[in-house]
Amino acid sequence: HRRGHDQGASSMTPHSLRRVAVVLVAGFLLAGCAANDSLSPQYQNGKETISGDYQVAEIPSDSRGEPVVFEGDTEYGDTVSSDDYRGKVLVVNFWYAACGPCIAEAPLLEEVWKKYQGQGVEFLGVNTYDQAPTAVSFAKDNKISYPSVIDVVDGNVKFAFAQVAPIQATPTTLVVDRQGRVAARIVGQLTSASILSTLVADALAEDSP
Repeated sequence: HRRGHDQGASSMTPHSLRRVAVVLVAGFLLAGCAANDSLSPQYQNGKETISGDYQVAEIPSDSRGEPVVFEGDTEYGDTVSSDDYRGKVLVVNFWYAACGPCIAEAPLLEEVWKKYQGQGVEFLGVNTYDQAPTAVSFAKDNKISYPSVIDVVDGNVKFAFAQVAPIQATPTTLVVDRQGRVAARIVGQLTSASILSTLVADALAEDSP
C-alpha cells in the first residue's frame, strides 16, 4: 500500500514567480489547528514567508539538517521507513481527521500527488491523533490514495521530523529531498496546489546525491 532561480525584472524566472506566488498566498492569514511556532534558525537563510499562522519556507541545500530517520505503520498495517524513500522526493503531511484545515487541503495534496506520481515523488501522511480505522475512513471520504503513518501511540515519526523542522501546528507539510533532508516547510492549511507543486518541482530539479 505504500506509494505513494534570480534574474532581471524584465523576465520573470521560475524563482521570482514562486516568490510572488508565495507572498500572495501568505496574505490569506490562514490558521492551523494547533499553536504555531517560529521558524527555526536554519530557515532564516532560506526563502520564507510568514503571515499569521501560515508560513512557507524553502531551505537552501547547504542549510538543511541531517537526513530524517523514521519508521512507522500505516493505516493499512504496512511498515514504512525512511529507507523506503531514499533517492526520491517525499512529501510528508501531518494531519488528523477532525482538523478542519486538514480536510480543506486534502484535495490539493491529492492533486499534487497525482501530478507527480511515477516521477520519483512519494507522499506520506502522518496522522498524529487517530486510530487506523478513522484514518482509513478519512482517506475514503476524501479520496486520498497515498498512505498515512498512524503516529498516535508513541509519536516517533513526528518526533523524528521535529528534530530538524519544528512541528507545532497541524496541518504541516514538509518536502523532503532525495537525501532525506527537509527541503521545504508549509505550516498551516495549504491554499494552492501550485505552491506545493513548485516546491516539489524544485526538489526534483536538484542534482541527485
